[in-house]
Amino acid sequence: MNILLFGKNGQVGWELQRALAPLGTVIALDRHSRDYGGDLQDLAGIAASIDAIAPDVIVNAAAYTAVDKAETEPDLADCINHQAVAVMAQAAKRTSALLVHYSTDYVFDGSGQELWVETDATAPLSVYGQTKWAGEQAIINSGCAHLIFRTSWVYAARGNNFAKTMLRLAAEREALNVISDQIGAPTGADLIADISAHAIRITLQNPRLAGVYHLAAQGETSWHGYAEWVIATARAQGRALKVRTINPIPTTQYPTPATRPQNSRLNTEKLRRNFGLVLPQWQDGVKRMLDEINTL
Repeated sequence: MNILLFGKNGQVGWELQRALAPLGTVIALDRHSRDYGGDLQDLAGIAASIDAIAPDVIVNAAAYTAVDKAETEPDLADCINHQAVAVMAQAAKRTSALLVHYSTDYVFDGSGQELWVETDATAPLSVYGQTKWAGEQAIINSGCAHLIFRTSWVYAARGNNFAKTMLRLAAEREALNVISDQIGAPTGADLIADISAHAIRITLQNPRLAGVYHLAAQGETSWHGYAEWVIATARAQGRALKVRTINPIPTTQYPTPATRPQNSRLNTEKLRRNFGLVLPQWQDGVKRMLDEINTL
């Protein structure tokens, strides 16, 4: 089986190279790849790569994820998150490939306190969310076989993430202000990759399982709760930190160009039921990530 992976050097893409390897031959591309086009701004190149490789599975881990910058670069965000995805979907339909794509809780408006289910009405608040929603719709409307995984608060030991930022600031400052009214579940790129590989294998055997799924670690926290837990855990591991106070603040005290959803809770019951999964608590993955960055 041939698997074509776009976005190989992103947080999820890096983990996917490992997780997908037991399933078949992985052709992993990024924007700098030479043998095949992996730049999502080059729509013709994306189509040509898929036609040339004729993969059984296309996995798109590439995306425009600069949420605030997207407000001033809507065309670029739309090209990468929507138009390129539409090209992949059309090619997947044409070649009978399974398309795996990653979306986000930002397709919802973040209202209420209930966990979002896959069938809830979407109402993105930002350009980023709107372009990710448009990408989802392009896949669904193409009629190709697909797995769309909506996830949230993604992190990895590799690259930058919220936990690393908090640890850096905690070493420099005595007090931190962290948003306390946005709620979600930190979800590791390694968990996303492993579940993707599991779901791909089963969906190829049972195509009726194709569709949209919510994928996130179990439990919930605020950014403030996340920061407190990370800093307490790092201290327990022996890390010297200067911070003494972590102040909870509302979103209104930290304005950003893009509006963030306050409720990022995702209901993963469909994923767990259809693929026979038990998802770990968010703290388990974050602890593992902290252990890993301590060794880097």
